[in-house]
Amino acid sequence: MPETAPIKAERLRSFVAQALGTRGVPAADAEAVAGLMVEADIYGYGTHGVFRLRQYLARLAGGGCNPAPRIAVVQETAATALIDGDNGLGHLAMAAARDLAIDKARAAGIGWVGVRSGNHAGPLALYVRPQAEAGLLGMAAAVGSANHLPPWGGTDLLLGTNPIAFAAPTAGPDPFVFDMATTVAAMGKIKTLAQQGLPMPEGWMIGRDGQPLTDPERRGDGFLLPIGGPKGYGLSVAVGLLAGVLNGAAFGSDVVDFTTDTTSRTNTGQFVMALDPAAFGLGDGFAEAAAHVFAEFRASSPLPGHDPVRLPGDGKTAKADARRRDGLSLNPALRRDLNALAADCGIAPPFPGEG
Repeated sequence: MPETAPIKAERLRSFVAQALGTRGVPAADAEAVAGLMVEADIYGYGTHGVFRLRQYLARLAGGGCNPAPRIAVVQETAATALIDGDNGLGHLAMAAARDLAIDKARAAGIGWVGVRSGNHAGPLALYVRPQAEAGLLGMAAAVGSANHLPPWGGTDLLLGTNPIAFAAPTAGPDPFVFDMATTVAAMGKIKTLAQQGLPMPEGWMIGRDGQPLTDPERRGDGFLLPIGGPKGYGLSVAVGLLAGVLNGAAFGSDVVDFTTDTTSRTNTGQFVMALDPAAFGLGDGFAEAAAHVFAEFRASSPLPGHDPVRLPGDGKTAKADARRRDGLSLNPALRRDLNALAADCGIAPPFPGEG
């Protein structure tokens, strides 16, 4: 197989599920997690898709992640709930939280479901896009799976990338889907650059001397920078309160670095929200009104030298459909890593014949 040949999504899902199964993950759970991991790549979130398989397998092997969790609702009202992920793969608890939030929104107008004892769960877009596709608004946030930046003006690593995502229905093929870290760059992007031997731009990290850091291999020597300076810092803290403290999950110095520590429970905290426009008398009218406003945005005359105005989520549906049809093009470094993982797991490589 040529190095640039795409791999079919189903073949990649099967490989990931098989690899997880070698670490004790039950078949149904392995298939569910593999499906979400590949879905991340299908929608273009490559830093949070199958790229993360090595980390997940390491934590399963080290005992830091429970391969066979019993996920349970431990607190519940008509519109809210708290799910305990039993330290399993994070996708399982977050998928349960998303589905429960949607059910509650249908019944009560809003559903807010927190998660404790979770783990890294891939991109938050996986847990808000389904709301928009169902005619609901969605929001999700998480305490980052490692601390990479200090509080504004400090030097102690007490905050993570603490991402937040929002989705809304619109009339048209692409829902509005906005998924971002509260740092200038997500650590996953830096890790993928390191894997490929590429530098990172100035402005993503600084060293402890305050100077720009552009070597991704030296990411442990410095800090990530928050978006908007102190404003991003404040937003990161707000996410930590809602996804961490509110759920009895880790925040601040309690956060475990899930990459360097493969043996400790992480107690990662997250939440998923769903909101039904029908509760405000809108129903399908929300999507139509949003589409009208978005059309005005896209019609705005671009600045000289700039591309036409776009909205977050534009074009993702068509690209996802193409990847499902034609397969996924993974970079050579990731293909080699997946083959190496296959050898470690004692299963057939996904890219036979490649080094």
